[in-house]
Amino acid sequence: MGVKSFFHELKAKVSPSRLFKALITDAPNVVPKFAPLPIKSIDISGGGAVHAGCIMKTNFEDGTHMKYKMDAIDIENNTCKYTLIEGALLGDKVEKIVYDVKFEASNDGGCVIKQTCEYHTKGDVELNEEEIKEQSLGAFKACDQYLIANPHVCA
Repeated sequence: MGVKSFFHELKAKVSPSRLFKALITDAPNVVPKFAPLPIKSIDISGGGAVHAGCIMKTNFEDGTHMKYKMDAIDIENNTCKYTLIEGALLGDKVEKIVYDVKFEASNDGGCVIKQTCEYHTKGDVELNEEEIKEQSLGAFKACDQYLIANPHVCA
C-alpha cells in the first residue's frame, strides 16, 4: 500500500463557521440541497449528531453510497479530519482517503479552506492531481454558491 498526499486551498465568500456548519455539522440537512448527484439521505451513527467516531453514510438516489468516519472534529476552530472508508469513489485502486480540513477566516469576511487529502492506494497507483483537486474542492465551491444564494441557511 502506498500513501499519496495532496494539499488544496480554496477561497470562499462565506464565513468559516457558516461553511463548516453547512458541510460538516448540519450536512444531512444542507448537503442534499446542492450536491451534484441526487442524495436520498445522509445518516449519522450514534444519535444523529456529528461527533468524533461517528459514521456518516451518504445514500444516493441511484442506490450507491459513501461512508465516512469522523476521526476528529473541533467546532470552535472549524477543523475536522475524516476518512472515506467505503464507496464508489474509492474504486479498485484506493483503500481509503483521509481528509484533514480547516476553514480559516479571511480579511474580507469569507474564508480560506485548506485541505490535505491522503490517498491510501492498493499498490503503486498513479493518481491524477487535477482530477483529485476538482473532486475535493467541488463540494466546497457548490456549498459556497448555495450559501450565498440562500443567506438564511446556517446563518
